[in-house]
Amino acid sequence: MIQNKKNDMHFPQVESEENKQGEDIEVDEENLPSQAMATHEHIRQEGEKELERDVWALLWSAIAAGLSMSASLMAKGIFHAELGHFSGSMLIESIGYTFGFIIVIMAHQQLFTENTITPVLSVMQKPTANNLYLLLRLWAVVLLGNLIGTTIAAWAFGYMPVFDPSIKLAFHDIGMKVMENTPTQMFAKAVVSGWIVATMVWMLPSAGNAKILVILLMTWLIAVADTTHIVVGTIEVLYLVFTGALPWQSFIWPFAIPTLLGNICGGTFIFALLSHAQIRMDMQKDHSASVEHRDGKH
Repeated sequence: MIQNKKNDMHFPQVESEENKQGEDIEVDEENLPSQAMATHEHIRQEGEKELERDVWALLWSAIAAGLSMSASLMAKGIFHAELGHFSGSMLIESIGYTFGFIIVIMAHQQLFTENTITPVLSVMQKPTANNLYLLLRLWAVVLLGNLIGTTIAAWAFGYMPVFDPSIKLAFHDIGMKVMENTPTQMFAKAVVSGWIVATMVWMLPSAGNAKILVILLMTWLIAVADTTHIVVGTIEVLYLVFTGALPWQSFIWPFAIPTLLGNICGGTFIFALLSHAQIRMDMQKDHSASVEHRDGKH
């Protein structure tokens, strides 16, 4: 007999109703008090799966995501170089920013800013020491993997003979524009981008066949609002570091630390907290109707 994963001591286990009862629980949307609660449960259960994944699986997925996110700088740089400067060119150029997000999300790769809401809901529902440990483990592994992937991509963009000088100049201009921000601006803009990414994650379960459109519109908004994002921005800033335009310490400060903290605040402490708060009363009012055992359908 194949041993169930949740009973295997080698796998981390989230403290939740599913694991407590020892069986899968399915969201019964028809009997839930609100559609918001149905969305919350879908995202929470997906987050529980991520919290229980093997560290190496998470790391490789995160590295792949970091590499994939280079498509955002690549496409935006090409558009920047080819379009030139005219009224409204930035609106078109910003479409390029969406490419990396579309690849990462549709390929189910691990992106740090997605994880500022998805697994957080599980921890908010059961804020135990074990669940908090699993969340911090997930964040550390995914962030490390994303940074490894983006570092490789930034080095390749700077040193491999792939792009024309005009496109490399565009990469330089994009990175320097990010570095025009003060640490306070880095943080504030990152709060906005973290909130937008979390909003997008909240919308995806009900997006159906329009998922790509939702990703495109929400991440395009991140670009046109000129916000900062820890993963995309790492590629943009490290490109400057590898080409000698910036010292290494400029990546850490004023960019990385304020941007990381801002993304976490926007995604976790603002959006995830508010999203959990809005359905907390629904859960207390009718918790027995929020989920249904699969066996009960027969």
